[in-house]
Amino acid sequence: MKLQQVMSYVRKAIDDYHMIEEGDKIAVGISGGKDSLTLLFALSALRRFYPVSFEIRGVTVDLGFENLKLDKIQELCSQLQVEYTIVKTEIAKIVFEDRKETNPCSLCAKMRKGALNTAMKEIGCNKVAYAHHKDDVVETMMMSLIYEGRFHTFSPVTYLDRMDLTVIRPLIYMNEADVIGFVHKNQVPVVKSPCPADGNTKREYVKRLLQQLNQENHGVKERMFTAIQGGNLKGWELYDK
Repeated sequence: MKLQQVMSYVRKAIDDYHMIEEGDKIAVGISGGKDSLTLLFALSALRRFYPVSFEIRGVTVDLGFENLKLDKIQELCSQLQVEYTIVKTEIAKIVFEDRKETNPCSLCAKMRKGALNTAMKEIGCNKVAYAHHKDDVVETMMMSLIYEGRFHTFSPVTYLDRMDLTVIRPLIYMNEADVIGFVHKNQVPVVKSPCPADGNTKREYVKRLLQQLNQENHGVKERMFTAIQGGNLKGWELYDK
């Protein structure tokens, strides 16, 4: 997949949900994975010709794993002319050593988001862009149904009252397969997660379950996404308002 195709998906999502306004300063949360780097490429290119002017800043929350390598991310941000901030934390130590969490992903995600939001405010950003794509939307809904007994997922745009920050998700119309295609075609420098829980989570289980369902019932993931939308842009009945 070419960058122009990625930008087409991203621009449609931004326009449909009015994600970006004149003068926005947007932090792009960069984990080093395929999704966040695809989003970085897209927003970096889009800012050159989008009808309203906006700035982006790359931000990575370093969880404290000693083997995390961010050199290539720093080089990429420099090439794209994006200022880059690394937030040092001890989240890994707290989650895995001090608390020895049996379900580390939940606590880690909360702490990581807290550190990211705090850093954003310090560098003057009013919005943060998360790299959740269409598959994430459906997987989150399935996880909520299976593990919480409710229909629920995240919204394209979320305003955080306590932080006075707005979360936007410009990849909301992209399939994970498209992201993978873009990364491979353009040799994007993906950084492998050093987290010991990577690949062995509830989300990975649900991802595999949905893949099987989609193989046996072609198009089921797309139909689930359409159901979440409620059939129109003002739907999203399952989304967290």
